[in-house]
Amino acid sequence: MRKGHRPSKPPSNRPRFWGKHAVYAALDNPNRVSRKLWATREAASAIVIPDGLTVAFADVADLGRMVPNDAPHQGLVLDVDPLEDVWLGDLLADGANDTRPILVLDQVTDPHNVGAILRSAAAFDALGIVTQDRHAPPEGGALAKAASGALEIVPWVRVVNLARALDDIGDAGYWRIGLTGHTDRLLGDAIGMAKVALVLGAEGEGMRQNTEAHCDELAKLPISPKAESLNVSNAAAIALYAAATGRGGNE
Repeated sequence: MRKGHRPSKPPSNRPRFWGKHAVYAALDNPNRVSRKLWATREAASAIVIPDGLTVAFADVADLGRMVPNDAPHQGLVLDVDPLEDVWLGDLLADGANDTRPILVLDQVTDPHNVGAILRSAAAFDALGIVTQDRHAPPEGGALAKAASGALEIVPWVRVVNLARALDDIGDAGYWRIGLTGHTDRLLGDAIGMAKVALVLGAEGEGMRQNTEAHCDELAKLPISPKAESLNVSNAAAIALYAAATGRGGNE
């Protein structure tokens, strides 16, 4: 990239990823359309560049100007198209003979939290995550970086009406457990033989009342009174672990 050249910005609807995990996973995803890769020669030499992908070589400083707040790009910046929509009906059909849990996020808007939740969903083999389209972050670099590749492999359903989606999830045979601190019921006791959908609200506000009303029961994590609450991404990871071990213990 020519010295002093102003780095280009992606179109407003086109995500820009950076860092090895996010970029490698996007390039490996056959369902992801990659548009242009900027890379140092050292970083580019370590990867197999797909045929037809435009590549521009740049130095570390130039790449740093292409990402927010000089984020750790590790020599790689990639412009991509958003993934195609995943439909709730298709996700539920895939889970018809499957015991993997679904995560439902009620107005969790921080991209770092959603990225970390996607990473935990991949680690604990969740069927997918469901969010409301207007109250969830778009695909983007910070989210992809936090997801560490999981954005490319965990199905993410965006719905218009979360309450209606919870009705559909319940009709598909899932036991819908809302996580809240305002109950005496422990999550481990709430997880039984049924497939589970774990519902989590935003930090601070928690689940909205209408969301709680569309859960089969409410449960809490057994945290010490020394801590008032957990970060939502940490709570999701613990809940997914509880679902994985609870399901295994009942099989």
